[in-house]
Amino acid sequence: MLCVLALIGYIGLKAMLALIATHSQAQQELSLVSSLQRQNRALQRQQQQLSQPTTIISEARALGMVRVGEKPYVVTGLPQGG
Repeated sequence: MLCVLALIGYIGLKAMLALIATHSQAQQELSLVSSLQRQNRALQRQQQQLSQPTTIISEARALGMVRVGEKPYVVTGLPQGG
């Protein structure tokens, strides 16, 4: 009878440890999902901003691009700023 009770206690303990490990893993996964959702929202905002015509124009200008029909000018001989 004592052996059966010890065996039942052992099985119960293993089940409890497995439950605790599963709960811990679930918490880690929820944390990862939350982090990925925040990252997704940030990337969606960035994608929205980058697809705005004004952003596209300003980024193209920063790269030295000009619109069709515009005359590009290069200014040289300016004094060095300090």
